[in-house]
Amino acid sequence: MPGRLTRSDAAKRAAERGSVTITDHGRRSHVLLTAEEFDRISGERELVGDRLWARGTEHIELDLPERRVETPRGLDL
Repeated sequence: MPGRLTRSDAAKRAAERGSVTITDHGRRSHVLLTAEEFDRISGERELVGDRLWARGTEHIELDLPERRVETPRGLDL
């Protein structure tokens, strides 16, 4: 039905305003928050590869050092 708010929608909207504590028999059991907030507080860092694969990043140029190729070392078994 159009205009009907599901429980999932309500939970997502609430998490947009801040973390949502879920209780089980009056005791805290879970916390719902947005993915962005989780990444921020968990210290997850974005990987360069993820950024480069993202849409709209085709114009980014990286100033990378020249690749060094060294001769292989011999194995002494």
